[in-house]
Amino acid sequence: MKISDFLLKPHWAATITVLILAAGCRSTPPASQTEATATNDFPTLARVEYVLQCMEEHGGQNYNNLYHCTCAVDKIASRMSHDEFVQAQTFTYGFNMAGERGAEFRDPPESAKLREKYKEVTKYAQEACFPASANKDAKK
Repeated sequence: MKISDFLLKPHWAATITVLILAAGCRSTPPASQTEATATNDFPTLARVEYVLQCMEEHGGQNYNNLYHCTCAVDKIASRMSHDEFVQAQTFTYGFNMAGERGAEFRDPPESAKLREKYKEVTKYAQEACFPASANKDAKK
C-alpha cells in the first residue's frame, strides 16, 4: 500500500476542519462559567498579591500557609467584587492617616460601608480557611 492512498482529498480536509471548528464554538459560555465570572472577577495578579501578603502575616511562605491563604482569597472573591475589594482595602488601610489626607479615606459615605464589609468578609475567610490553632497563632 502506498502513502498516497492515505492522503485526504481536499474537500474532506475542509469538511473535517469545519466540523472541528463548529464543535468547539459556542455563542455563549456555559451557565456555570457565566455565574463564576460574575461573582469571581479577581485578576490573577490581585490573588497572588493577596496570597503573598497573607502568607507573610501568617509566618512566611510554606505549603500550609499557601493552602490557607488561597482558600481565603477564594472566599473573599465569592463575597465581593474585585472593585469593591480594592476600594474597601484602600479605605481600610488609609483610615488612620492623620489630617486632611486621611479625610479622603474616612469621610466618603461609602467608606464606612465598605470598611465594614471588608472586615466581615476577611473575618469569614479567616474562620472558613484557617484552623483554630492557626487563628490563635496569627493573633500572637
